[in-house]
Amino acid sequence: MKKRYRSLKDHVYDYIATEIQNGTLLPNQKINEVAIANQLEVSRTPVREALIQLASENLLEFFPRKGFIVKEVTTKSKLDVFQVVAVLDALAASLSIQLLTEEEINKMEDMVRKIDLAISQKNYSDYQLYQNEFHKVYIDKCNNETLIELLHSFQNSFVRQIYLSKDDDKLFSVLKQMNEQHSLIVKHFRDKDQEKLEELIKNEHWKITHIDMI
Repeated sequence: MKKRYRSLKDHVYDYIATEIQNGTLLPNQKINEVAIANQLEVSRTPVREALIQLASENLLEFFPRKGFIVKEVTTKSKLDVFQVVAVLDALAASLSIQLLTEEEINKMEDMVRKIDLAISQKNYSDYQLYQNEFHKVYIDKCNNETLIELLHSFQNSFVRQIYLSKDDDKLFSVLKQMNEQHSLIVKHFRDKDQEKLEELIKNEHWKITHIDMI
């Protein structure tokens, strides 16, 4: 696959999205454009461009004379995201099942081990990082640029609010269930069992969180 050029706007976008995912930027918090520009050593232009894109993807809201605010995700929004992602993710897995190499499947197994460690340490940032890397392996191999772009956009929408829980034990219990299913996903890829792979991702994997956490 041809490597896509990453603009300054893209780098700012990734930085802000990660800050939201990690819970560093919280719901209803105002974005400080000057601070971000200084932190990343860029001009205000790519920062503003990234903020506009994040607002178009419903991660931020813009208020005249106030600026960009981190959007609070509603229960309905969470359910909507999971329903769409479940279908798209299952499609990406189906399209890539015959294309994944042994090395790529081994990489997914390695991500499962890293996720287990993150969960045992209750390290949400590492969990989010490795969980994204796990799915990225087969998403990037699906040979459908439109699908890859859509899932990348939704991946950045998996902000901490989606998994929000005041009970850390409950949160990481759910994440453990999800990682057990990651192991099953790897097995189905190895077995090239497309039917079981699609069924697991579309009808089980993305339902765990919105049933148990919302």
